[in-house]
Amino acid sequence: QVQLVESGGGLVQPGGSLRLSCAASGSIFSIVAMGWYRQAPGQQRELVASINSGGGRNYADSVKGRFTISRDNAKNTVYLQMNSLKPEDTAVYSCNTRAYYSSNAWGDYWGQGTQVTVSS
Repeated sequence: QVQLVESGGGLVQPGGSLRLSCAASGSIFSIVAMGWYRQAPGQQRELVASINSGGGRNYADSVKGRFTISRDNAKNTVYLQMNSLKPEDTAVYSCNTRAYYSSNAWGDYWGQGTQVTVSS
């Protein structure tokens, strides 16, 4: 019903920057919230940042002041600007959205994930 396509991952040196993008498409009636999660090897998936329909933002403590989440409602796209990257930011980053696909039915949807590697 709703598809998410991510882009922007890759290899970057410590202190560098990357920008992730996630575009939602399909049978979208409205989007409640969009966010980014990450999972490093051997660790549980964790919320990195989220943004709701009203523009309210939430960040993990570990990324506050370094990462910025933004959203283009017209394009159903969410961005994650990641600055001052650290090796511990290395993980697979996945986009998530909670969206209504009709006036009274909603679901949680996930992208395929994109690898971010921070290494010298």
